[in-house]
Amino acid sequence: MNIGPYALANNLFVAPMAGVTDRPFRQLSKKLGAGYAVSEMVTSRKDLWDSLKTSRRANHEGEAEPIAVQIAGTDAQMMAEAAAYNIDRGAQIIDINMGCPAKKVCNKWAGSALMQDEALALQIVEAVVAACAPRNVPVTLKMRTGWCQAEKNALAIARAAESAGVQMVTVHGRTREQGYKGAAEYDTIAAVKAALRIPVVANGDIGSPEKARDVLACTGADAVMIGRAAQGRPWIFREVAHFLATGTHLAPPLVAEVERLLVDHLRDHYDLYGEFTGVRTARKHIGWYVKTLPGGEAFRARMNLLEDCEAQLRAVSVFFEGLGAQMDRIPAGAGEEDEEGVPGQARANKDKNQEEAAA
Repeated sequence: MNIGPYALANNLFVAPMAGVTDRPFRQLSKKLGAGYAVSEMVTSRKDLWDSLKTSRRANHEGEAEPIAVQIAGTDAQMMAEAAAYNIDRGAQIIDINMGCPAKKVCNKWAGSALMQDEALALQIVEAVVAACAPRNVPVTLKMRTGWCQAEKNALAIARAAESAGVQMVTVHGRTREQGYKGAAEYDTIAAVKAALRIPVVANGDIGSPEKARDVLACTGADAVMIGRAAQGRPWIFREVAHFLATGTHLAPPLVAEVERLLVDHLRDHYDLYGEFTGVRTARKHIGWYVKTLPGGEAFRARMNLLEDCEAQLRAVSVFFEGLGAQMDRIPAGAGEEDEEGVPGQARANKDKNQEEAAA
């Protein structure tokens, strides 16, 4: 499929997740089979553009094309300026965030809160499209099914966005009110797909190859977007791609390969963040890789006490060498998620910041 002038490798996408889908994560996911990845959301507030956080989010050095950046805000002119700012820094596709359910975003009427004000939502879409069109940069939109069960207006907003020039729409199959509770529903996504001519992407609770197949079939969507299921399991994209192509499962990855992938991920992560921030922000990634593995929780507790990059790398290598002495491959099903997108063995240990992690 295509987004504007860009032909994508496949229809398996990495969802934008704040604090997760930085450049190292996106690059790794693309290497492991994702056809497309969207950045963490970048604020439309100019006073924050020079901050270290935003400068890292706007760093696309060495990233495989197309480079897609998600922007968030509540003012149409500011959003247009944010689009231009990110295009100047390498963005080739601009995605508008109307899907983030985090309270700190919605309390400022950004993210999925925009779905409560369809007029403002359309003003933002029109302003961003107007800023991007002269530079031949496609605009896409990510949203939820609506603000609450009684106000599911994804179809109305999607139709208006298509008329305004948006070239792809992604729908997460929950309302903002749900957050990440309950199961995603796909009837709304199917209705959006049936009504639009542009590509429609299904998102929500896609944690296995079978679920990806079933969601594509029941919605008619052009692609699926995977978020939390890729945390600590970036090879899910090649697993899904293989299953969709053959109907058979790939063997789980070798323990030695997972060690190499994680070590490479960590080195890239440290390069972007530096030692002090890098070792701390890497802890969640390491935790996601090991949380369903034998001895993973105990290792995670020890690893979280380490304060320098080399010690962290050594600990990871020792853990996987020990695991490799017990088994050649990661246990089948390790990292797979239940219907709520939560690994079965880690349900009691949900990250308290999960709501803020997915846009």
